[in-house]
Amino acid sequence: MPASKTKETPTHAEYAQAAALREALRAFQRRTDVVTAANGLTSRTYQLLLMIKTARAGSEQAGLTELEERLQLGKSTVTELVQRSEKRGLVRRELDRNRPGAISIRLTRAGERRLANALAELGDERRRLIKILSKLAAR
Repeated sequence: MPASKTKETPTHAEYAQAAALREALRAFQRRTDVVTAANGLTSRTYQLLLMIKTARAGSEQAGLTELEERLQLGKSTVTELVQRSEKRGLVRRELDRNRPGAISIRLTRAGERRLANALAELGDERRRLIKILSKLAAR
């Protein structure tokens, strides 16, 4: 069903801003794909490791529910991603001491190392994206 036309037609400047945003995000994603592959990771695995390292509780371990929320992925997808990462020696699952019956995921040394290398290599690209986003937000 088509959306009702209560808003005005976007201006050329709004189209240009949307295009610039998408272009910057795509360039960042492409660079992330290249860097993560060079470090033996997929883009999704890199994001998983990053979310575990920066877990909300500050403990560098995350539960499946938190990972589902932060990665915006379904339970089965996150579970499969964690299982594949565990088989590759990047993460380990353990019983959560604070939540009976719950599982926490934390990085292994290999996971820490690969994440740190990829993150360092993406530093310039992150700063470039932040600069572009700041310019776009100021418009």
